[in-house]
Amino acid sequence: MKHGLHATVAATRGLRTILTTCLMSCLTTMTMSPTAAAAAQPDVDVVAAAPGSWTSPITLDAVFADAIGISAISPRGDAVYWLESRVNEAGRSVLVRRDGDGTVRDVSAAPMSLRSRVHEYGGGAYVIGEGVVYFSNDEDQGLYALPLEDGAVPTPLVTTPGLRFADLIVDAPRRRLIAVREDHRRADAEAVNTLVAIALDAPHEQTVLQSGWDFYSSPRISADGRYLAWLSWNHPNMPWDGTTLWQAPIDADGRVSSARRIAGGEQESVFQPEFAPDGELVFVSDRSGWWNLYGWRDGADAVRPLYPLDAEFGAPQWVFGMSLYGFDRQGRIICALRRRGDSQLAVLDRARGILREIATPFRDIQDLRVAADGRVLFVGGSPTQTPALVRVDVETGVTDVLRRSSALQIDAADISVPQAIEFPTIGGRTAHAFYYAPRNRRYRLPDGVAPPLRVLSHGGPTSATTATLNPAVQYWTSRGFAIVDVNYGGSSGYGRDYRRRLNGQWGVVDVDDAVNAARYLVERGLADGQRLAIKGGSAGGYTTLAALTFRDTFKAGASYYGIGDLETLARDTHKFESRYMDSLVGPYPRMQALYRERSPVRHADRLSTPLILFQGLLDKVVPPNQSQAMFDAVRAKGLPVAYVSFPNERHGFRALQSSQRALSAELYFYGRVFGFTPADDIEPVPIENLP
Repeated sequence: MKHGLHATVAATRGLRTILTTCLMSCLTTMTMSPTAAAAAQPDVDVVAAAPGSWTSPITLDAVFADAIGISAISPRGDAVYWLESRVNEAGRSVLVRRDGDGTVRDVSAAPMSLRSRVHEYGGGAYVIGEGVVYFSNDEDQGLYALPLEDGAVPTPLVTTPGLRFADLIVDAPRRRLIAVREDHRRADAEAVNTLVAIALDAPHEQTVLQSGWDFYSSPRISADGRYLAWLSWNHPNMPWDGTTLWQAPIDADGRVSSARRIAGGEQESVFQPEFAPDGELVFVSDRSGWWNLYGWRDGADAVRPLYPLDAEFGAPQWVFGMSLYGFDRQGRIICALRRRGDSQLAVLDRARGILREIATPFRDIQDLRVAADGRVLFVGGSPTQTPALVRVDVETGVTDVLRRSSALQIDAADISVPQAIEFPTIGGRTAHAFYYAPRNRRYRLPDGVAPPLRVLSHGGPTSATTATLNPAVQYWTSRGFAIVDVNYGGSSGYGRDYRRRLNGQWGVVDVDDAVNAARYLVERGLADGQRLAIKGGSAGGYTTLAALTFRDTFKAGASYYGIGDLETLARDTHKFESRYMDSLVGPYPRMQALYRERSPVRHADRLSTPLILFQGLLDKVVPPNQSQAMFDAVRAKGLPVAYVSFPNERHGFRALQSSQRALSAELYFYGRVFGFTPADDIEPVPIENLP
């Protein structure tokens, strides 16, 4: 239920309404005038105009043109490999290489797309071997080998229909790959997950190394090749609820037996095990209430905390192959930690227990890897920079941007920089969000007019939003909208207690936090209480539909592949999330009545606001019948409603045309229901029941 393009973490302490005195002054500035900076520029004619009607330099083409997603970084010698998901190629995932001299070239060619569909979300879709890359191909989920030389073509290793592979690693001494395999060959049964070895020599025999658990991830081989470590967990847990870390010797035949449990369990989430160069097994665990770093050595009676801190060194394992730390040549850990919504780069000396933070301009750090020369690579973003592949020398602080995710150039005067807010919510607690004021150097709001507010509810729901520059957010703020991006209770990055607020309370806590974020801003004159809209995708789409149905705060909403019927989802969704709602709502079917009580589609009589829905018709995570049922119910009630479907899209839109159509259609819809005319030339959207 996670919307896959953008998502991560943060951290909380105590009851505060605003983070710091500095932030209070920022909010005072915003209250004075959301476009004061633009008005202060003497060379610009600033016009007072109704929000929604502003002409913006951030066009649809600018938002999406040449946009790429960057992931799965893999340094090899002086070269760096990574995956690019390209919106102008319908989301095709391409392996790219940058050589030491700065030359960048594609390694994989069309129509190959490097993507795994294990757990539907995939990850760990390729691994670099000696002069060859092994990868999972999206179209057939087969495993292929591609020599790293010009003009090479891939050759198949395994192309058995129904088999999927992820989290690939190379076991070079034994001439094999080790991977998570997901077996869908029995249509009448749940997919079977195992850890397997795949021989690199024909006939590429597959050997099951571990079986019996519902899920596996993170196979890692020690530097001496003697041990294998991995994670496993069972229904109804998700990996952020509880996982078990194992280590076992690899025998002379390559088999794995006599596994020893190192850490974890049903109530302890372990993340990213790695063998240090000196043989210590390092991992991240939330046993203290925070995802912190721990180590274990063979023969030790217990694991040892490496640096206890009220911060997050881990994240929800939505995809395979996630990495937030690595080792340099001295065996030090170079890592990303997150506090209160922001990432921080740091170096941890394991032997001395000393953590040194490294100053960078980035407030969001993902997919961190350490190169052989000790420099660290990661995908970094900030409020004024879209995500980019960057390289940092932790000794000198020198930073190089190797690849940007967007060619978009926005004048600083048109960028709305988010302010982190902490606002009161139910039960005397607080929740977190990022507030974006309207910002366009050529426009200001008319005197006495507050902007319409678009409340964003992220997917997951065990995910989080960040403050990284998002052109799709700036699309709205540059047209006169305010945005509040909510990290409701249940979001990751604020510690385990905050993450577990949603247990049993999905559709309650998240909805109340979205409502209270909007009310908080209305009370401060930063939003118009009569023009409040809420938007969310996937699980965030459920929060959107629930807020519109069970509360009366919002005046319109947009659901992207959202969940309207919890009961149908519990029966129809894929294996990875098939028991997710046991913790979010309760065991099904034992608590069937509660599922029905919290399903918006069953209470459409309580909905009284306009709604637009977007849906990919190939979606396996949230099937299209969810959006169709909600559309039918709202239309039958006589409310304004629109339904925009995309025949070739799955969960999360990847094609350029789909993304552009959805964004512009949502603006058109709000224009019709809030009574403004966008300056953009937008293809009309059919809206049922519009007066």
